[in-house]
Amino acid sequence: MKGQIQKWGNSLALRIPRGIAEEAGLGQRTAVEMRVEGGQIVITPLRPARYQLDELLAGIRPGQLHGETDWGEAQGQEEW
Repeated sequence: MKGQIQKWGNSLALRIPRGIAEEAGLGQRTAVEMRVEGGQIVITPLRPARYQLDELLAGIRPGQLHGETDWGEAQGQEEW
């Protein structure tokens, strides 16, 4: 499929047809990485990092641990 580069403010823009965007997993406001490889522009969607609880807990250092806070007696219908 062909496209055309157009001026957009002080930058250049290329409209991406819906079918191509959907196939590539791109949507409005999708964060992407852009780079040039061999004279070609490569656009790759950035995927949010996936975290595992055990990995996050392993990264906790002693200085980051806090004791419990006593908030006093229940004030309403809380079940503690």
